[in-house]
Amino acid sequence: MGEPVKVVSDIVFEDLLANPYPVFKRVRDLGPVVKVEAANIMMVTRFDDVMNIERDPETFSSVNPGSLLNTVIGPNLMRKDGDDHARERAALDPSLRPGVVKRCWADPMRAIADEVIAQIEHKGEAEFFEELAAPIAARALGEILGFEGVDWQTMVFWSQSLIDGSGNYSHDPEIARKAKEAAREVEALVDRMLPRHRENPNPSMLSSMLQADPPQSVEQIYANIKVALGGGLNEPRDSILTMILGLLQNPDQLERVRADPSLWAPAFEEAVRWISPIGMYPRRLTRDAEISGTLVKAGEQVGLCVGAANHDDRRFADPEKFDVFREKKSHLAFGAGSHFCAGTWVSRALVSQIVVPMVFERLRNLRLKDPELVRVRGWVFRGPTYMPVVWDV
Repeated sequence: MGEPVKVVSDIVFEDLLANPYPVFKRVRDLGPVVKVEAANIMMVTRFDDVMNIERDPETFSSVNPGSLLNTVIGPNLMRKDGDDHARERAALDPSLRPGVVKRCWADPMRAIADEVIAQIEHKGEAEFFEELAAPIAARALGEILGFEGVDWQTMVFWSQSLIDGSGNYSHDPEIARKAKEAAREVEALVDRMLPRHRENPNPSMLSSMLQADPPQSVEQIYANIKVALGGGLNEPRDSILTMILGLLQNPDQLERVRADPSLWAPAFEEAVRWISPIGMYPRRLTRDAEISGTLVKAGEQVGLCVGAANHDDRRFADPEKFDVFREKKSHLAFGAGSHFCAGTWVSRALVSQIVVPMVFERLRNLRLKDPELVRVRGWVFRGPTYMPVVWDV
């Protein structure tokens, strides 16, 4: 039988939130699976191990009826495998395909970005989390979901409350209360919107789910809209900020990217490798299994740390560096296997084709107000949380 799982007990949880990469490196060098007591999870941090696990969903299952995600959101496609997952994924995929993104969503997303930038461009300074990335990501997502009559601030509240509730391992009652409130409000909005989408089929996710075969129950629609509200807002918001940050910190690379528009796409892929917006997700073992020689028992849960795998120095040279021109290799920022992120094409279009090029075109001589003021936080979800910038008016 394989080696037992090693345990690390001297890591402080705040270290993971502030900067998880030194912790990830230590864990990665220690073994293929290491229990980090501060996070209360067995971490898998090596690129090849994460890929191998994602290729074996029968052993490493997404199904976990007792998971907080199911408790907060309801039984959803993220915690299903096989045919159950495939049916629910097929219900929302039509609204997110590359051709649909190009035909149906690119123009509305461009209009949203144009409007948000127009509101700030005369000012010469802004805090980009609150004044650029959050409103653009929230409004774009509302459009794609098929929501009407909800402002972007409410979308942000719902998204964050559901995410916090799904990660509420300390059972904080206030976090649980907010998550429940958000879930109720989202369901009420879906109830109001469904008749309109039933009568007028369209490319939105709500409409797509109503047209699915086999039909989706209203509980399935509730749950998967709530899933989309979580990752579908945070991921593009954080990657907008991360890509801008990486380019501002590396002006020589920015200059080359601006001179050659074909480089916006690789700059985006490097940004989400460098700081992966979704850094960890769990898998539960259906049987005893070895992960690169370490034995993990049936029923245990492992955390696939894709943020760590994207910094695996066995695969990526100088992984801490933002380098648009590094050797092209696939990353895991959007996951892998059947659970590969459904919103990948939306993110690529919104961030690398629309928002970030428009920001650098419209805000002349954009720069960080003070590099010391920039804050980047999180490990399960990670991104800039405070980013003041200035430009020439």
